[in-house]
Amino acid sequence: MPFVLSLSKDLFRDSFEMGDNDETLIEIEVAYATPEEQVIVTINVLLGTTIEQAVELSGLLMRFPEISNSELKIGVFGGSCKPDQFVKQGDRVEIYRPLIHDPKEARRQRALKN
Repeated sequence: MPFVLSLSKDLFRDSFEMGDNDETLIEIEVAYATPEEQVIVTINVLLGTTIEQAVELSGLLMRFPEISNSELKIGVFGGSCKPDQFVKQGDRVEIYRPLIHDPKEARRQRALKN
């Protein structure tokens, strides 16, 4: 069962500048999984928040120090995306771990065994 944390709508309102954007809040999820646990954090962010900002606001970078902000592999609902992409209402931002084995190499090794 995933750990789910819901944060107050106003908690991060002053955490970053939004310029002339209105103050519309949207709800998104940020997810990260280790072999031992899956964590999904539900947060409310201002319209115009980027994927990178959402990851930082989620607190997952502090909770899992092995995640490097400069080398983030991220996506939305299983599709890769850029850190400067804006989140939309209902998005699930996913932080991906590096692959332990190259899938192509693993298939090649299995084929050699047969």
